[in-house]
Amino acid sequence: MAAGHGNTPAAWTAVAIAMLGFVVGSVALLQVPTQMTLLWIGIIIAVVAFPLFLVLSKLGFNSSEH
Repeated sequence: MAAGHGNTPAAWTAVAIAMLGFVVGSVALLQVPTQMTLLWIGIIIAVVAFPLFLVLSKLGFNSSEH
């Protein structure tokens, strides 16, 4: 791997959004009874992270100079 692998604003933003989705989904699973609406919101947030990364990459945020 290159020394700067993954150290871009696009990558960090996508990882942060995906982690937020996993946290929301995890909180939903810890509720009794399980909050299915909140779980699906977490899943959607996590899935949105990848297209967001692609959009940010196309906008030029995938270089270490930012």
